[in-house]
Amino acid sequence: MSTDFQTARIALGARLRELREEAGFNGKGVAEALGWQRSRVSRLETGKQTPTAKDLTEWAQAVGRPDAATELRGRLVGLESQYRSWRRQLAGGHRARQELALRETTATQLIRGMEVSRIPGLFQTADYARHAFEANAEFRRVPRDIEAAVRTRMRRQEALYEGGKLFRFVVWEAALYVLTCPREVMIAQLDRLAGLIGLDTVELSVLPLGAQLRRAPGHGFWIYDRRRVIVETTNTEMWLDDEENVILYERAWDLMAEAAVQGPQARRLIGRARASLEHG
Repeated sequence: MSTDFQTARIALGARLRELREEAGFNGKGVAEALGWQRSRVSRLETGKQTPTAKDLTEWAQAVGRPDAATELRGRLVGLESQYRSWRRQLAGGHRARQELALRETTATQLIRGMEVSRIPGLFQTADYARHAFEANAEFRRVPRDIEAAVRTRMRRQEALYEGGKLFRFVVWEAALYVLTCPREVMIAQLDRLAGLIGLDTVELSVLPLGAQLRRAPGHGFWIYDRRRVIVETTNTEMWLDDEENVILYERAWDLMAEAAVQGPQARRLIGRARASLEHG
């Protein structure tokens, strides 16, 4: 979990403790008033557990400050809008998140992305996307609305052919070899990737494995214009809207892009990966 997230959760916990102390309760007293275990009070106050909106409303009432419930829930919404759990986002399957991605793409003129272990969703074939959704649904144990999710992802790709948009992506060479699907599906996916090189709305770069780097590629991220960065982790998707984070990720993207290759050189690396799949 992000340090920023943890800092904000600790701040929320400190506010809960402040309200408790102002009411003259100790930890045991507020736990009894709420009918909770003492350990739960401790985890919330120290920022080791994220409270629910219901928890915050009950806390405010227990300490005699029902008026503070709105403030506390506002702090929680701030956390949840920036750090969105996959469990919650995919509770009904993948389609809803793909619809959200479609809207974000429609509203954006310039998307810059970095992927280290997979092909960007905007460039995926239907078969590659299908295997990705299947694997994720199994891993996260969420409903399998696979075909609806694939159709929405394919609709999103229509933006690649809209004049005035630009998609600048850096893909680490390693991602060309990661087999999360059958070989024949990956071969077709690499053909699709090579075919995008030269499209006037797409600037596709491949970061060679042997490139001299000023910063190692840590994880994938997408920058939407200059208003938002979206970063995926195993359990959370981070939507970072503040200028400081946007600037930081722009710098990270620039450092990857400066070491990457485009055009014929990128096509050659994609072709090498394709050949290894055919003859491997």
